[in-house]
Amino acid sequence: MQNSEHVHATTGIAAHNPQRPSGMPYHRYVPFHEQISVDLPDRTWPDRRIDKAPRWCAVDLRDGNQALIEPMDAERKLRMFELLVAMGYKEIEVGFPSASQTDFDFVRMLIDSGRIPDDVVIQVLTQCRDHLIERTYDAIRGSKQAIVHIYNSTSVLQREVVFRSDMDGIVDIALQGAKLCRKLEETVPGTTVYYEYSPESYTGTELEFAVRICNEVLDVLEPTAERPVIINLPATVEMATPNVYADSIEWMSRHLRYRENVVLSLHPHNDRGTAVAAAELGYQAGGDRIEGCLFGNGERTGNVDLVTLGMNLFGQGVDPQIDFTVGGGIDSIRRTVEYCNQLPVHERHPYAGDLVFTAFSGSHQDAIKKGFEHMAGRAATEGKEIDEITWGVPYLPIDPKDLGRSYEAVIRVNSQSGKGGVAYLLKTEHSLDLPRRLQIEFSGVVQRYTDAEGSEVTGADIWRMFTDEYLPVEDGGPDGLRPWGRLKLREIRTRAVEDGATTLEVDVVDQGVEQTLTGTGNGPLDAFVSAIAGVGVEVRVLDYAEHAMSAGGDATAAAYVECAVGDDVLWGVGVDPSIMTSSLKAIVSAVNRAERPA
Repeated sequence: MQNSEHVHATTGIAAHNPQRPSGMPYHRYVPFHEQISVDLPDRTWPDRRIDKAPRWCAVDLRDGNQALIEPMDAERKLRMFELLVAMGYKEIEVGFPSASQTDFDFVRMLIDSGRIPDDVVIQVLTQCRDHLIERTYDAIRGSKQAIVHIYNSTSVLQREVVFRSDMDGIVDIALQGAKLCRKLEETVPGTTVYYEYSPESYTGTELEFAVRICNEVLDVLEPTAERPVIINLPATVEMATPNVYADSIEWMSRHLRYRENVVLSLHPHNDRGTAVAAAELGYQAGGDRIEGCLFGNGERTGNVDLVTLGMNLFGQGVDPQIDFTVGGGIDSIRRTVEYCNQLPVHERHPYAGDLVFTAFSGSHQDAIKKGFEHMAGRAATEGKEIDEITWGVPYLPIDPKDLGRSYEAVIRVNSQSGKGGVAYLLKTEHSLDLPRRLQIEFSGVVQRYTDAEGSEVTGADIWRMFTDEYLPVEDGGPDGLRPWGRLKLREIRTRAVEDGATTLEVDVVDQGVEQTLTGTGNGPLDAFVSAIAGVGVEVRVLDYAEHAMSAGGDATAAAYVECAVGDDVLWGVGVDPSIMTSSLKAIVSAVNRAERPA
């Protein structure tokens, strides 16, 4: 391979670089600075610091919902709304009621059933089209207060390709919408109406035109100190680096009329993967408010992630004014969002992923261990509890406990006798493909063993620990393991399946006493949970996974169930030729583990 010399763009120094041209058709794309001019040589935002939270607006129920493979039904929408309220969001975009009957009915349900707290303002979106605006006012009638969010697209590309209109035509669309909104206020006399205007595709719009259309809309909406107007500047498509977005925000902030009565709102998308940075720099540059979604859901690559933004503030000693510990902590929030969106949150997602507080590297593990020891020493010296002193542990930017998480998964065994990690060994040698959170949980079991024994664990040790921890052991079990556990499953009979409900009759041994239990539910798992509730065992199934352990008609099935048993959240495992039986064994496994003495 031949090497080439190139000159460093900043230093001008020639450097040795073996890279070659890619052959990709990059010539088809026009650099942003050749499309839109953002010239702000006297920018001031780089010298500012963020020392307080912005106004937040959660758009999960509208912008997030429209991007789902399967949009939320009414039950999931309500669950998301209640989560956002519990976390502390005071402005929530609840839908596009003029676009679908589902959204209209949901907004009406919130209003008619009195589910909107007095300090929460719902926000509804509508295009600047007469019949859609009229339908929007029908939707909000009876609410105490509401933000009517009107928009029309203003970018060069949209004007040329979609609307085939000049600038004056685009301005007329916005002004007609704003004037109709003002007129329709008389149809909702009991509702305080606030306004938000978005020049959609703002990042593809000339700044001079963006400020012109915003100012003309403001002239119609007449913002006051008592009723300010929100001007929302969306990176509908992220087109440039975050500093360019920040420059544009500072420029707009300088040139908007009524600035003291305007709330400047940011709405970054993540097409270039820098939405969080764009939001933070845009906030430094004069933004007052940020719209986004929990965990970054949204069209294409998603909206800006409100969880990461809030936790970034928290990690800098700034109160995000949002509680990420409601419902038991960020894991509970993540599970609810995953349920509502029917989309998983990645294991490496900042702050919330299953693996973000986990170290596999030996050097990282050693540093973290020493960090905890140092924290304990500082606390003892100062006569305080560890959670009363400033945090400082290598590789852990925040204390996992501050998010309702534990330290159990922080340091994990990740190689045994050169054969890879615990999960890899169980998968390759025993055909068990553990879910991520179960991998983390079981690694804690292994870690406690190695801490107590102070010796290397072998593959046989790992399997013995797994069997003893999760799988029911009969008399004469492997390696002399002793039977334990409150419940044993003996026989299962499906007594009836009708109207979508399943009735199970199960023979169990409960603390040595044989019993026959009956339960009905939405499927075998739900029916079994109902059955064991009859002997005082309260279980909620949080997550479920299954797979065949081998190919063929006589394959054994493995089932994994994450359960809440009382105050404990833990996994159970079941193995059986019948997938239904393996699933019920997994629930028994979780129940027995919850009641096993430490």
